[in-house]
Amino acid sequence: MKFLIDENVLYANKLFQCFGEVKSLPGREIFAPIPKQVSALIVRSVTKVNKALLDGSQVKFVGSATSGTDHVDKEWLQQAGISFSAALGCNAIAVVEYVLSALLYLSQRDGFSLHDKVVGIIGVGHIGRELQKRLNIFGIRTLLCDPPLAEAGIYDENWQSLETLVNNADILTFHTPLTYTGRHSTWHLVDDSVLAALPDGRIIINTCRGAVIDNVALLQALKSGKNLNVVLDVWELEPCISLDLLSHIDIGTPHIAGYSLEGKARGTAQVFNSYSAHVGSEIRTNLQDLLPPPTIRYIHLSNGVDEEILRLLANLIYDIRKDDMHLRRSMTIPDVFDRLRKNYHPRREWSSIVVEIEDYVGCSILQNIGFRANYRTCN
Repeated sequence: MKFLIDENVLYANKLFQCFGEVKSLPGREIFAPIPKQVSALIVRSVTKVNKALLDGSQVKFVGSATSGTDHVDKEWLQQAGISFSAALGCNAIAVVEYVLSALLYLSQRDGFSLHDKVVGIIGVGHIGRELQKRLNIFGIRTLLCDPPLAEAGIYDENWQSLETLVNNADILTFHTPLTYTGRHSTWHLVDDSVLAALPDGRIIINTCRGAVIDNVALLQALKSGKNLNVVLDVWELEPCISLDLLSHIDIGTPHIAGYSLEGKARGTAQVFNSYSAHVGSEIRTNLQDLLPPPTIRYIHLSNGVDEEILRLLANLIYDIRKDDMHLRRSMTIPDVFDRLRKNYHPRREWSSIVVEIEDYVGCSILQNIGFRANYRTCN
């Protein structure tokens, strides 16, 4: 058994070696012809998996340690008799905490309260649903837009159109797959007409796929004086991103929103367990087997939880400004986009820290928005 694995799939070598020989390559260097002895391929979103890559190979299993699957031709894999597994939802928590970190930073910088804003969530899968839950628990109103789910009758929700969100939401955050055809295609979902319709002062966040927003149209709008606050983690034509666009937005990062240590480990574990089941093995792994202890394990709060306390806790674990700074300072270096992703720091999720708090309501809020919290009466 031989595995060809993207070198950035965390812990993959350690896990898959129990089944056979492992060869690692950068994801963008995995292309045809696949060596004949390779029987399993483990990738991320930067590798296009299709007939052109695998036709004539001996690959019988493809795993993608990612939540999205638009880089994989699943229909062709099925026709070719190749088993496929993705790590659906593995990075949902990381992306949600990235979005919340961005909003907490912007609210402090610009002097507004998130409780006074309406957040429009476009795409209500694993990530959108988790974001809605955390925002609502913290008392922030949300509007939901997901036409395919609305038509399918999924969830009992008051679904809204994108036009309604454009007119009524102060913040638009995108969590859709990238699709090019059909009535609900998402390629350039945000185009000239949507940007023109957006009232000034709106916040746009894109953490799904770069081409969901027309980057050229966005740059033109910002250059022409459109007053928008923009957070981009994903870009059209990445890794060759627009430096001009980067210079006009508020926060820019190199496609790392889902790159928490927990999210990476969760994705690898899901694919590993799927492969193990595929070959009839009973070997399984979990996060506790893989993750190191966090640098900060405990913190004590004597008061309740408000927006400022949440901001302090969030920044203690992950400060989005550092990722923005690293991208802006490094963009003149060749291949820096992929280098920043490959060498990304070990970012933890909110659940990595235990918060002891002397406020019962605050304890409940923290528990429900992702922290491990314990209620402690004061002595």
